[in-house]
Amino acid sequence: MSIPADAGHLDELRDAQGTGLAPAWNRFFDHIGHDGLADLDRRHRNLQRQIRDNGVTYNVYADAAAGLQRPWALDLFPMIVDTDDWAHIEAGVLQRARLLNAMMADLYGPGELLRRALLPAALVQGHPGYLRGMQGVRPAEDHWLHIMAFDLAHGPDGRWSVVGQRTEAPSGLGYLLENRIAVSRQFPKAFAGLRVQRLAASYRALVDSIRRLAPQGEQARIALLTPGPYNETYFEHAYLARYLGIALVEGNDLTVRDERLYLKTLRGLEPVHALIKRLDDEWLDPLELRPDSTLGVPGLLQVIRAGNVLLANTPGSAPLESSALLGFLPAIAQHLLGEALTLPSLPTWWCGEDAALRDALPLLGQSVIRPTYPRSGTRTVIGQGLHDQAIDEWSGRLVRHPEEHTVQAWQPLSQTPTWDGQRLLPRSAMLRVFALADGPRSWRVLPGGLVRLAPRGQLVAAMQRGGSSADCWVLTRGEVDSTTLLQSQPSSLAIAQQKQPVTSRAAENLFWLGRYTERAENSVRLAQIALDHLGGEEPGSGPLLQWLSAVSRENALVLPDVPDAQVAARVFARSLIANLCPRPDDPMASQSCSVGFNLRAIKSAASQVRERLSQEHWNLIERTEAQFRHDCDRLASGAEYAQAEALTALLNASEMLAAITGSQTDRMVRDDGWRMLSVGRHIERLVTLGRALALALEHEAVHDPAGFEGVIALFDSTITFHAQYQQRRDMVALADLLVMDRDNPRSMAWVVRTLRSRLARLSQSATPQDAVLAMGLPDPDTWVLTELSHWQRDPQGQRRWSALADLLDECEASAVELSDEITRLHFSHADQRKQSI
Repeated sequence: MSIPADAGHLDELRDAQGTGLAPAWNRFFDHIGHDGLADLDRRHRNLQRQIRDNGVTYNVYADAAAGLQRPWALDLFPMIVDTDDWAHIEAGVLQRARLLNAMMADLYGPGELLRRALLPAALVQGHPGYLRGMQGVRPAEDHWLHIMAFDLAHGPDGRWSVVGQRTEAPSGLGYLLENRIAVSRQFPKAFAGLRVQRLAASYRALVDSIRRLAPQGEQARIALLTPGPYNETYFEHAYLARYLGIALVEGNDLTVRDERLYLKTLRGLEPVHALIKRLDDEWLDPLELRPDSTLGVPGLLQVIRAGNVLLANTPGSAPLESSALLGFLPAIAQHLLGEALTLPSLPTWWCGEDAALRDALPLLGQSVIRPTYPRSGTRTVIGQGLHDQAIDEWSGRLVRHPEEHTVQAWQPLSQTPTWDGQRLLPRSAMLRVFALADGPRSWRVLPGGLVRLAPRGQLVAAMQRGGSSADCWVLTRGEVDSTTLLQSQPSSLAIAQQKQPVTSRAAENLFWLGRYTERAENSVRLAQIALDHLGGEEPGSGPLLQWLSAVSRENALVLPDVPDAQVAARVFARSLIANLCPRPDDPMASQSCSVGFNLRAIKSAASQVRERLSQEHWNLIERTEAQFRHDCDRLASGAEYAQAEALTALLNASEMLAAITGSQTDRMVRDDGWRMLSVGRHIERLVTLGRALALALEHEAVHDPAGFEGVIALFDSTITFHAQYQQRRDMVALADLLVMDRDNPRSMAWVVRTLRSRLARLSQSATPQDAVLAMGLPDPDTWVLTELSHWQRDPQGQRRWSALADLLDECEASAVELSDEITRLHFSHADQRKQSI
């Protein structure tokens, strides 16, 4: 049932003699029993379903076939590390954590390592990640590094070696949590019976340590800084922030005022005292680092220098990640710690030293060639895959640019069992373990890790190259730690009394999510009405077609130069269908904001607040956009634009949008973020429907039976209207239902009252100015039906509904002004009216 490991690789599944199972694996299979072996396919399917249902993704930029996001790849079987091996790993990692922290203190402090030539200046001051702006900075308690990751290889001789180390923004802490939960659920008896060490205590220690070292101590506000949803590991950023109970923020959520860091929220600016960063240092501060960065916070480095914020990790640690550094660590450890390294690195030669270059050149065929500096243009190359001519070419490159290259000995990775659906297959594995802070200059090793698996037959275990992952079970002979993260969290009463603030970025994206959802629904309904009236045997009436042309053009359903429907009905209909979902690369797409554009905008806004949406809600949004794009591609591929097929596509989109609206209405918590979504939705409704009704009055469509029905249909009030008024089609009935009705969610009065209510509630929890904004809206209590349904003649003798037209103009203008004021007050936090130029 299982295949042995390849020659030259350590087999994690088998004992040292290779004749039987390793003791830990023997116990594992005893716990799952024979029935469990027969049930592996079902467990594997359950595991993959759980990954999909939880929305666990890993974004691969180069994977065009799979799209931007793909499900996280996780194997069914864990990698098992026995107690003795783990004790050796733990001691070595803790020693290296102390060493790297001491090196940071020296590199940005006294600089003895450079003066004593224990470290070449080219690897520090010549490294692009060395931050001169951090020279002389001393973090609290000299604690520079809070999270460190070490990539370990298990060699054929059974020894563990360090292949690389990550200190700038180590990834994996969130994914390994998800791996642990998913895999342990498939083998609950084995997980309990093997006495697998738990993870929560280490995460708890990390948060407690950061809080103690932060400027405000136990009252510190901690946030996790992410580059945003397009980062390859964004899922774990959101997952980790939720697990640790801290806010997930992007750079534009933060601002610097008077050398202090603040979070922009609906309530105003709130101080931030500590950041766990998942952003590379070069992007942190566009004022001092990369000026083109839109991911960081202008002035952040000055806040750090002033000692007003703690960053985990302290910026400037990128030189510690250079593979060239590994060769110098034994001597540095003796100097700084007075100790020999207990966990060795793979033999490494920095080619910037002549002696090391001479030693490395004959070994290229059995080594790995790595770039010394990031972004140097050099790629990692495995010598075993090179022919003689390629080795000669690489030798020439090393001689011409020696300092840019590092050579590391090649070690065959151990192979751990994986499940391919029929049998156990060995795959090369690399283990990433983490050292997490648990106090001033003190760390603990997370008892587990992220296992990266190379594709079968390949040598490199990298997720970007098609690899997958596995859980790591670390065994213990003692008691299993039962700590949970809940023990370090505030009490339920404290949580109930103090809600998490809604960031301005999240509020803005929710605001536009509401607007674009409403806009998409209205554009779908308008397109349906237009195609229904343009597709019949009998042409529509003049007023109806004039109104449809005007409102379609204002809502960007057709391009500006398309003839009106009353002039060329078929041309108008074909143009409308062609612009339902133009491709983004279409040069005319920028002029069309039709249905497809609005659906893409919904998806874009929702992706920015992914952590606030249920998985079902997000899936609906993705499916709606993808299905409509697919339907429109089929329409465009036909010889004729078929109106029946277009109407079917619009009907499907309408039904899916109704489900999205239901998720927003009934399945989101009624906090300030949801209120901002509702405000955006009702501003859009007030503008769109108010303007459509004004155009119907202008083109006298309300005096035409078909036009009257079209207006009622656009307001989604056809059933209500005929149930209440039967066949009456006069202005009193129309104004009563579409303007005055307090129970119709599409009437002007209902929308205005709802907006006033939402703003009044926001004024209680966010800012009192929201109540002032509510007063800028028209007051429905002052509207009089008889005045709104009375017409007058203009100087040309034409009938004009003056009072109603004026009210609709007032509603539209007040809604636009409200949108601008909300942006100024809640999103930009800059009152431009008080700025002098």
